[in-house]
Amino acid sequence: MLIESTVHLPISLAIFQDIFHAPNSEAFLRIFLRWAHFVAGITWIGLLYFFNLVNVPFQKALDPDTKKKVNPDLLSRALWYFRWGAVVTVLVGLAYFAMYTLKGDVNNANTIGGGDINLWWVLFAWLTYPIVLFIVEFLIIKKVAALTKDGRLFAIVMLVLVAIITWGLVKFFVGMLTAGGESWASNKTISIGVGGAYGMLMMLNVWGIIWPNNKRIIAATAGTGPAAPPELARQAFLASRTNAWLSLPMLLFMGTSHGDWVIFGKN
Repeated sequence: MLIESTVHLPISLAIFQDIFHAPNSEAFLRIFLRWAHFVAGITWIGLLYFFNLVNVPFQKALDPDTKKKVNPDLLSRALWYFRWGAVVTVLVGLAYFAMYTLKGDVNNANTIGGGDINLWWVLFAWLTYPIVLFIVEFLIIKKVAALTKDGRLFAIVMLVLVAIITWGLVKFFVGMLTAGGESWASNKTISIGVGGAYGMLMMLNVWGIIWPNNKRIIAATAGTGPAAPPELARQAFLASRTNAWLSLPMLLFMGTSHGDWVIFGKN
């Protein structure tokens, strides 16, 4: 009976040939990069929402003794996944953008449009936008107390800065990917280029403001470091709240990159 029951096994498995198709090496790499980007992004943004929607109001209800017992271990672990989730999300997304999205538009501009566009130069120039924006934001948070005392005023300032950078990025991609009198910048490249720039700024906020400030605050709370200046908590809060609000248009532009809504450029 055992032999009879297994004799048709190869025929049964053959049925799945029309259902399951193993990826080749290129497809596997693309799938792996997208998968890693999703997993790391869920970890990062999930913790971002936890900090802003749950932890901030929760901390206000804790007394100093409870904070000393709870915060060093809880926040140290959460911030570890938070900051490294940001790094993996951005680096993997950057690799995918360069290898498959931006490269396609550059190839079209060069082969069809007869241009001579360098992919790496476009990528480098694009990265200067979120870096410059972070430097301006960092100086405002650290040096201009008049703009950070009122969160609403700071939000308006950041909204204006982000709007200017967004406008500049759209113009940048249209201009940089113009060849033969026509722009080859696709909706996908511009959408991910704008959303990815927001993500880059958010990662810089994590490593440049949120984590350094919280590291000092946690050490002071645990009694393993000097007292933390009171302004550190406010600075970290502003950077974190900026990231929380910025994540919404970032995710929107990631969604528009799939062509359901051609918001920029060509489909």
